[in-house]
Amino acid sequence: MDSTTGSMWTTFIMFGAIILIFYFLIIRPQKKRDKETQAMIDSLKKGDKVITIGGIHGTVVAVKEKTVVLKVDDNARIEFLKTAVSTVVNKDAVKSAPSKKKEAEKKAEAIEETKPEEAVESKEEK
Repeated sequence: MDSTTGSMWTTFIMFGAIILIFYFLIIRPQKKRDKETQAMIDSLKKGDKVITIGGIHGTVVAVKEKTVVLKVDDNARIEFLKTAVSTVVNKDAVKSAPSKKKEAEKKAEAIEETKPEEAVESKEEK
């Protein structure tokens, strides 16, 4: 009887551990993403540039209770559910973050600056 009771407790402990792992690896991060998405939807305002879940880029023209009107071209306006907005494109964040191309150019310049010095040193050694 002791071994049966012991194996039953081991099984309960394993199930508990699996439930904890699922909570911390799946459920908790998903709740965090849901809160961030809801905060983004609640903070939509006129003039924001957004991308919908369908990949349509537009500028918010009007915000209603459950929908948002996007200007996608000069004379084209489309009304979407707020939940259809995937991301808000923030110009300030794009400007402040250095682009990968600029970073590559800076690295190339740094390499070019060090190469002439090495070339001069190697010529002097000869």
